[in-house]
Amino acid sequence: MYSALPYKTKQFFFVLIKLSIVISAFYFIYQKVASNPELQFADFLAFLHKNDVFSLKNITFLIILSVFNWIFEIFKWKKLVASIKQITFFEALKQSIGALTVSLFTPNRIGDYGAKALYYNSSYRKRIVLLNFIGNVMQMTITVLFGSIGFYFFITEYHIEFNPSRVALFFIIISVISILSVLGIKQNKFKIKGFSLDKIIDFIKNLSINIKVTGFFISIIRYLIFSFQFYFLLLIFDVDISYINAMIAITSMYLVASIIPSLFIFDVIIKGSLAVYLFSKVGINEFTTLSVVLLMWILNFVLPSIIGSFYVLSFKLPKSEST
Repeated sequence: MYSALPYKTKQFFFVLIKLSIVISAFYFIYQKVASNPELQFADFLAFLHKNDVFSLKNITFLIILSVFNWIFEIFKWKKLVASIKQITFFEALKQSIGALTVSLFTPNRIGDYGAKALYYNSSYRKRIVLLNFIGNVMQMTITVLFGSIGFYFFITEYHIEFNPSRVALFFIIISVISILSVLGIKQNKFKIKGFSLDKIIDFIKNLSINIKVTGFFISIIRYLIFSFQFYFLLLIFDVDISYINAMIAITSMYLVASIIPSLFIFDVIIKGSLAVYLFSKVGINEFTTLSVVLLMWILNFVLPSIIGSFYVLSFKLPKSEST
């Protein structure tokens, strides 16, 4: 039906879709920043002003950390795509932050996969989706690795008690789901976007060692950057805490938050709730914790997505796809 439409009509609908994406992203940002029932925006701004967050020194350093966070993410994407196609840093930038804008209000950032794939001709799209998946798995692996270490020290340092029956029930449920998933994969030809499980494994194996090592190395650098940024904000808000103790709570927070499925726009709420609980054990009050989480979200997701909205509006399909 779409192919039968006149060219002008196609262009009109294409522009309408892009406008809808940008408007939706801005609306969700507004809802989270200006209409947050847990943290009134006026109180939030007053708290930032009181702690001199907007001083030239502080805001410059915070923005530099966010910029480097995204520079490394863009380099990682460029490196991954180089396994099938050479792209420039600027192309990788457009694809990364443009896809961020699209994925801002989609469940578990699923929109990121489709958005990046649209920058390529159909012959590349399946592999682009897999490369994006691999990049996300790399970052998740680092999050789980650091988070597991941090969480171990957190529960031992702060004597967190668990209900044994609930923990046992949780592992039983996970085990049953895992067994059923494995049986399901064996019974059926498991596929992702047309790729069988065997082809996905072969695709990953065929990636060069250089790409794999570089991808994991960049993921570690990104993790260290945004976790240090969180710690730096705690210091700005006059929180008396050592780097080690802060990292124990920060890594634990990112671990638990990363394994909870959610709408990406609610990521700030989930991390906020987890952070309030975890940092209360460290002796940090709720308002300070929520302010740090919200400011982290603004610096690392809201600001890049605002820039990315320009690339969404100026996006054009590859030449062979737009005819």
